[in-house]
Amino acid sequence: MKRNDLKQKIKEEIIEILSEQEDTPEVTDKQIEKNKEYQADLAKTTTMVNNIERKTAELKKMFEDEEPTSADLKKKDSVTAIGKKLQETAKEMKKVLAKYKKAEGSDKEKHLERLKELTKIKKELESAL
Repeated sequence: MKRNDLKQKIKEEIIEILSEQEDTPEVTDKQIEKNKEYQADLAKTTTMVNNIERKTAELKKMFEDEEPTSADLKKKDSVTAIGKKLQETAKEMKKVLAKYKKAEGSDKEKHLERLKELTKIKKELESAL
């Protein structure tokens, strides 16, 4: 049952009960008890509707924080792209380090400079993550 239908039904029942009371000058104990039951049911229904609305809002928030789409992942500044660049930089650092260990003289200085550059790039990428 939809929320609007439920509200309409409750309104109709209230109107029906009130119109019955207007027809008879005396209100019996049975009618008073019936009205109290209706009021209790109405309060329960209202509470249930409020709980449903609250839970629906929570679910909407939860689904708004979904996983990124493939288009989001392909963006230049996405986390995956930065992660890939970081991996590539680490691989290159290993290669240059191996060359540095084997090199002598000016070649060693050249490899050292490249390692410093790669370290700087690596730190920038790590801070971007």
